[in-house]
Amino acid sequence: MAAEAEYESVLCVKPEISVYRIPPRASNRGYRASDWKLEEPDWTGRMRLTSKGKVAFIKLEDKVTGELFAQAPVDQFPGIAVETVTDSSRYFVLRIQDGNGRSAFIGIGFSDRGDAFDFNVSLQDHFK
Repeated sequence: MAAEAEYESVLCVKPEISVYRIPPRASNRGYRASDWKLEEPDWTGRMRLTSKGKVAFIKLEDKVTGELFAQAPVDQFPGIAVETVTDSSRYFVLRIQDGNGRSAFIGIGFSDRGDAFDFNVSLQDHFK
């Protein structure tokens, strides 16, 4: 059983994702994608959703080189690591973390509603 946790499996890959800098949350109401500059993403690339043991990892990678741009470990869903926005089913807020324990919140968006649905279902399936 312990050796099983060593393997990383791919749950979902989406070739096109946009990343946005998001303003701080003004109150305890949810994030709104319409507050972001949706026509001007800060980065675009691909998204790979992987799992290692009980933890899922959302990895944002360069489309050509596969170089890691950012990573968000997800230990429960729904939770603080991945939040839906209040005004769209295609956008989410991620808590990305570096290896030193620092974290930041970014917005991600899928151009296709089906891709967002696949991402959401893959996360739900992993945590069932």
